[in-house]
Amino acid sequence: MTDGCDLELINLTKKYGDALAVDQINARFDAGKYVCLLGPSGCGKSSTLRMIAGHEAVTGGSVVLDGFDVSHLPPAKRGTAMMFQNYALFPHLTVRDNVAFSLRMKGENKSSRHAIANELLELVDMTALADRLPSQLSGGQQQRVALARALVTKPKVLLLDEPLSALDPFLRIRMRAELKKLQRELGITFIHVTHGQDEALALGDELVVMNNAVIEQSGPAREVWSAPKTEFVARFMGGHNVITLGGTKVALRADDVTFGKTGLAATITSVEYQGNHVALTTRTEAGDEVLALLADTTFFDTPKNPGDAVLLAWDEGRLHRLQA
Repeated sequence: MTDGCDLELINLTKKYGDALAVDQINARFDAGKYVCLLGPSGCGKSSTLRMIAGHEAVTGGSVVLDGFDVSHLPPAKRGTAMMFQNYALFPHLTVRDNVAFSLRMKGENKSSRHAIANELLELVDMTALADRLPSQLSGGQQQRVALARALVTKPKVLLLDEPLSALDPFLRIRMRAELKKLQRELGITFIHVTHGQDEALALGDELVVMNNAVIEQSGPAREVWSAPKTEFVARFMGGHNVITLGGTKVALRADDVTFGKTGLAATITSVEYQGNHVALTTRTEAGDEVLALLADTTFFDTPKNPGDAVLLAWDEGRLHRLQA
């Protein structure tokens, strides 16, 4: 495509019987971006990913890749590859043969497919374990093999369905960094489904926040986090308070809330020390819950306790009006 747009979803819809899983969504993803689809369970993000991959039939609309409608092509003919949540490695094949499997199905000779597999194993730092079986690998190592196997077909778009969910927290953070580095090196589009806001912010150039089968907001990661358009996005992305002021719903970042000599009357309901800052939950007279994140030094200069009355203050310019 002349404008460098790699992938476009046009009125994409998925129904299971009478249940609407994805409701006429529209999105464009530029080539070479790391895109995170996120939202709560059942919001439609995995169905969207599976329709892009061709593992789920499209009920309506189109998946357009490089200017061509691929909606009705089988997965192998689309130019996409999918890495599944459970890795789905063949237990009886070695690491090298797992990676080379799709090339074997295409009739590629053994020495040629092994040479390609070895290149990819080097890319994911698994060369030393090429002759092992999946059962002899850790979760993180299995994930790398699954990644190499997905990349062996040289896809234009790599689709990742909650790829880090099976890993322990420490390894998840390490693998996040490796996925981002790999995506930058390869320069191809990654579309990564997650329900974790931290994961999406750490990885995504672009975020697509879904809820109830529709896209609530999409755009650059920083924009979605710092300027949520709806109450759902403000609450789901975290770090924001949703307050009603003068009959209008507004979002306000928790780190923009301070305690002043004048301001909105509230009572502290909980105090939680979180290392470099302290999280204070307060309740206003109107019943809104407002979170304030104070630097630990600021808090310990004038400590507060549950039950204390406070006046909440902020810079008016930091209030962000929400759409209904």
